Amino acid sequence: MNKRITLFKPIIYVLIGICVILALLSSLGRAEVFYASGAIALCGIIYVLFQLRYADRDINLFLNSMGHAIKAMQTEDMVDFPLPIFVVNGDGEVLWFNERGTMLLGENKDFYGHMIQEIIGETDFHQPCPEHGHNILWQGHMYSLYVNSSNEAGETLYALYFVDDNELKYYTDLYFKTKPAVMIVTIDNYDELAQSAKESERSQVLSEVEYQIEQYVEKFHGIIDKVEKDRFVVMVEEQNMQGMIQSRFDILDRIREIASGDRVPTTLSIGVGRNAKDLRTAEQMARQALDMALGRGGDQAAVRTENGYDFFGGLSKGVEKRTKVKTRIVATALSELIESSDLVLIMGHSFADLDCFGSAVGLLKAVKQMGKRAFIAINKRKNLVGPLYDRLESNGYAGLFIEPAEALGMVTPKTLLIIVDTHIEHILESAELYRRCETVVVIDHHRKMVGHIDNAVIFYHEPYASSASEMVSELVQYLGDSVKLGRLEAEALLSGIMLDTKNFVIKTGVRTFEAAAYLRRLGADTVEVRKLFSSSMDSYQRRSRLVSSAEVYRRCAIASTNTPTDDIKIVAPQAADELLNISDVDASFVMYEYAGGVSFSARSMGALNVQIIMEKLGGGGHLTMAGAQIPDISLENARQKLLEAIDQYLEEQKQA
Repeated sequence: MNKRITLFKPIIYVLIGICVILALLSSLGRAEVFYASGAIALCGIIYVLFQLRYADRDINLFLNSMGHAIKAMQTEDMVDFPLPIFVVNGDGEVLWFNERGTMLLGENKDFYGHMIQEIIGETDFHQPCPEHGHNILWQGHMYSLYVNSSNEAGETLYALYFVDDNELKYYTDLYFKTKPAVMIVTIDNYDELAQSAKESERSQVLSEVEYQIEQYVEKFHGIIDKVEKDRFVVMVEEQNMQGMIQSRFDILDRIREIASGDRVPTTLSIGVGRNAKDLRTAEQMARQALDMALGRGGDQAAVRTENGYDFFGGLSKGVEKRTKVKTRIVATALSELIESSDLVLIMGHSFADLDCFGSAVGLLKAVKQMGKRAFIAINKRKNLVGPLYDRLESNGYAGLFIEPAEALGMVTPKTLLIIVDTHIEHILESAELYRRCETVVVIDHHRKMVGHIDNAVIFYHEPYASSASEMVSELVQYLGDSVKLGRLEAEALLSGIMLDTKNFVIKTGVRTFEAAAYLRRLGADTVEVRKLFSSSMDSYQRRSRLVSSAEVYRRCAIASTNTPTDDIKIVAPQAADELLNISDVDASFVMYEYAGGVSFSARSMGALNVQIIMEKLGGGGHLTMAGAQIPDISLENARQKLLEAIDQYLEEQKQA
């Protein structure tokens, strides 16, 4: 109202001004008229100014009276307000509470002078109130607490409003606790158990496995259905799934302890989908999680939520599949893709090593013998295969190795891209080439990582295999009678196998030796292959200095260097391998500065899973061989992160 009066004042002043002007104009006529009009205008002006003065006073009186009326009404409303209200001072002393507050207190109605903390506990009512209020539990009842503050006579008082939403919170909590999670359980090596064990032993082992799974599910009040001979589908409420997670899926340990006739380890892989919007989505997430668990070598549980994956277990080295049925199926499908393509490009990871390059060479020879144009996309300056590259180029492969940029210009809608020795996009030789090609095949043996290539027509992934070269050696045997590798290709593949197995010491299975025997029959000379691993005297000395600088931390040998060299990517893994020869060392880590960051090369004899440790640093790999790279970090800070990752891994193993 005061604003409205103020808006009229300029109009009144203008009218007064007009009256004055009219009086002055009348002076041009008769004097009597001037005096008369001037007197009238003066009286009008005096009257208007007098009225304006009293109008301001009346308005202020009106506003003050309204303020008192509203304050009284507010006070009455607080007394009868339908929510419990407590007024406290800055210390939390209760100064006043309304009738609803009396009902909230129950028998303890004389609460004046008490501290509000007796009701709200550790909740800090001084802090800004959250949008949904503070959660309060009082006498077994749940409330949402809202706080409003005011300053009276220099003292800050707080009004605390208690909203009784006990039922809402109860049923909300019940909804999330009883939300179903889907779990798919599979026996990793069912076929091997069925084939290798005696009839009596097979029945006993498989029956014990099923019994343990059923008992485990019953313990957590779930329901189980056997959908295949080696696969189970389990439904568990979320509150019980949390119990499984807290126990770190100890069913994995129980199953691993079950002995079979020929000492083949019995292991499970578990995929869990939880916190999904519906059952169908949860089941899809469980399948994805199971694929991830199997892709990481089995003997573990993978829990899939909307926020990503959590992994539990993974202690074994992976179960080798002795049957080659899958290899034959993949070979048939790959042959059809090659036949329908007009160009085949083969690419591995950046800084290609002997396994990556050897498997690519084996496939290149096979595709050429099938009558198709084929090339290997490789960075000719940044690779770790210098001797093998030069040897092949001087023996008929000149022109078959091209830069990724050149390969980009050759891509057509019918181009087939075969990716070997990796399944992660960001470490490809050329991610752009991968995105340009419509048809992609992946052949890899590394344990599956989150964010893997997921649009491949064929995703041939066997984490139990020693190397990509072993997988290719098996594949080419089923690509047709026209495919026959020569001595050069056989030696390239054998060098890849020897690199990743450390001369048939680590991660070597029956099929590894079968592949090596096949390559040996093709004419591969182990002496010539061994020459591909030779290094210069300078490289040997740098490796020796790295080994001598190592320190042991919790049975892990750690070495580092800040001296950049051209062959550091070769020297570092070699140094990591040598560090494993030290007694009481279960794993080795070599760190070196590279491209503005720090790279890691990790090795293990199997007692420690270096893959999990490297994953904590953003890398990955195998249980016995892994790596990582952290950008924009100093060597000392990277070392500290490594120590923290080792500590965290060992603590997790203690809890398992």
